[in-house]
Amino acid sequence: MSEKKDEMAADQAQVGEELEDILAESVDELEALRAERDELRDRLMRAFAEAENARKRAERDRREAEQYGGSKLARDMLPVYDAMRRALDTVPEELRVQAKALIDGVELTQRELLNVFARHGIVAVAPKVGDKFDPQIHEAMFEAPVPGTVAGDIIQVMDDGFLLHERLLRPAKVGVSSMPKG
Repeated sequence: MSEKKDEMAADQAQVGEELEDILAESVDELEALRAERDELRDRLMRAFAEAENARKRAERDRREAEQYGGSKLARDMLPVYDAMRRALDTVPEELRVQAKALIDGVELTQRELLNVFARHGIVAVAPKVGDKFDPQIHEAMFEAPVPGTVAGDIIQVMDDGFLLHERLLRPAKVGVSSMPKG
C-alpha cells in the first residue's frame, strides 16, 4: 500500500508539475495577448489621430483653395484697374465736361470692378502722401529727399496695392522720403 501511496504521490507531483507548466504557459500566453492588444490599441489610436489630422489638413487646404484659388486671375486683373485709374487721372477738366458720358462710363466700370473685387475678398491698399511707409504692404520704388518730410514718409503713390482676404496680393508702389532728420 505504501507503494501505491508513493505512486499516487508521484502522480500528483507530476500532475502538479504539469499544471504548473500549463499555468506558466497560460500566463505567458496571457502576457503575449495583453502585449498584442496594447500594441493594436496603440496602432488604432495612432491611425485615428492620423485620420483626424488628414481631415483637418484637407479642410484647411479646401478653405485656402476657396479663398486664394483665384489669386492668379485676381493678380492678372489688377493692371485693368491700374489702366482705368491712370486714364481717369490724366483726363483734363475741360475734357471731362466735353466727354462726361464717356468719363462717367469708365468711372462706373472701375467702381464695378472694385465691387467684384470686394465680393471675392480683394480690397485695395491705397496709401496717401504723408502716410508712413510699411514694408509689409508697400513697395518702395524710389527714395528722394523732399523738404518738409521725414524719412520713411510716402511722398508719391504710383499704384495701389491689394489684399486678398488677409494675404498681400500686390504691394502698393510708392516713393519714400529719405530726408535726414534735422
